[in-house]
Amino acid sequence: MNLFGLIRQSIVSLDKLFLENGAGKTLTYGDMLDRSARIANVLVQRGVKPGDRVAVQVEKSAENLLLYLATLRAGAVYLPLNTAYTLAELDYFIGDAEPALVVCDPAKRAGLAELARKRGGVAVETLDARGAGNLIDAAATAATDFADVARGDDDLAAILYTSGTTGRSKGAMLTHRNLASNAQTLKDYWRFTDKDVLLHALPIYHTHGLFVASNTLMLAGGSMIFLSKFDADQVMTLLSKATSMMGVPTFYTRLLKHPGLTKAACAHMRLFTSGSAPLLAETHVEFKAKTGHAILERYGMTETNMNTSNPYDGERIAGTVGFPLPGVELRIADPDSGKPLPQGEIGGIEVRGPNVFPGYWRMPDKTRAEFRADGFFITGDVGKIDARGYVHIVGRAKDLVITGGFNVYPVEIEAEIDALPGVVESAVIGCPHPDFGEGVTAVVVCKPGTQLSEKGIIAELESRLAKFKLPKRVIFVDDLPRNTMGKVQKNVLRERNKNLYA
Repeated sequence: MNLFGLIRQSIVSLDKLFLENGAGKTLTYGDMLDRSARIANVLVQRGVKPGDRVAVQVEKSAENLLLYLATLRAGAVYLPLNTAYTLAELDYFIGDAEPALVVCDPAKRAGLAELARKRGGVAVETLDARGAGNLIDAAATAATDFADVARGDDDLAAILYTSGTTGRSKGAMLTHRNLASNAQTLKDYWRFTDKDVLLHALPIYHTHGLFVASNTLMLAGGSMIFLSKFDADQVMTLLSKATSMMGVPTFYTRLLKHPGLTKAACAHMRLFTSGSAPLLAETHVEFKAKTGHAILERYGMTETNMNTSNPYDGERIAGTVGFPLPGVELRIADPDSGKPLPQGEIGGIEVRGPNVFPGYWRMPDKTRAEFRADGFFITGDVGKIDARGYVHIVGRAKDLVITGGFNVYPVEIEAEIDALPGVVESAVIGCPHPDFGEGVTAVVVCKPGTQLSEKGIIAELESRLAKFKLPKRVIFVDDLPRNTMGKVQKNVLRERNKNLYA
């Protein structure tokens, strides 16, 4: 199940549009084959062999996507790195992954070249946000013929490092089977065809933009509007050319503020999906009211690609992530024993299927600890399955608050707070408490001009929540800290408020 081989088989015409960047630059599928071949030849010339890692820290561009495809064609392992990582962080990744080649922005070359020298003289090439750099210069004179390296189902196609909010960042190894099987499943489940035009405004150093969006679209033989970043004005200008869009919740909250977002503007659209962070039920309801489209929310993670999805046909329920995808097994289990729990009970989410990664790079002990004996992966997420079979994400196991011996799931309290008039959103965390171990703490963002008080919010919750679930403190902020994919960084909130009850 060689991923690039499947992409090649999906091409309906070499003259078909593969990609346009929103600024007049276009590539056909024929261009994609020629240019990725040129880059693959450069990779081989630079000493990249099958199984070698190619570390990439560059801004999003068509050339960056071509580099990903070239890496697959060369039989190497693509290693995308967040563009926000510092040199100190990159030193760890380069030391851990031991890439044969590092590709970076020209502005970072000097620092990375010094790191590479200390790490044994790893080759360094450059590629900037405009798609220029010495890698592309070299590719300009390289041959357009390239014999794709044969790879098997279990050979690695990519390594993606997790965020590392606790301990060392872990490199999730993803095989050709993992990526290809999931993209094929999503193509069918979400009804992608060669007639689709995907509006792509996601970063491509993350599983969402690189694998869910790009791989799925390419296996359908469709086209992409490939934007360097999300800009609501630009998205609304280009929306008329698209049939589908994949986004994160912040995309939709920003679009809802745009005057151009109407039912007429979205009448031609086939699908809007959301992931990478929970979508507020309020956003789901407001978007449907304004556009006539129910956003399709799904659930996945770096280690597993996509696990569940709300249905394409059928009710897309706000606050849920739908059903397990075809071929994916999902269960709710006791976190300690791994014993499956009855329907409706809250427990750890565990998954098994061809989408699930084989383990963490050079971390055999960590890998063993994250898998059950029967092959189920312990996701670290907490959830339940309701009577209709819809999966609900309650939170991360590490975000569970244990106060006075009671387990408190933040999402339950957040839902109640978010429903209060004048509240935009909230995040509930546990902070060290001298009496209770952890004190339930709510961090709240209010709508402008709203007058809400700590006592007022707690009083509103008293009739809705058990006493042990009530926040002991309510903190008001202008915005919640988020990572680049829109996830609220609760670890940052915990650190900021670690002395709140001291």
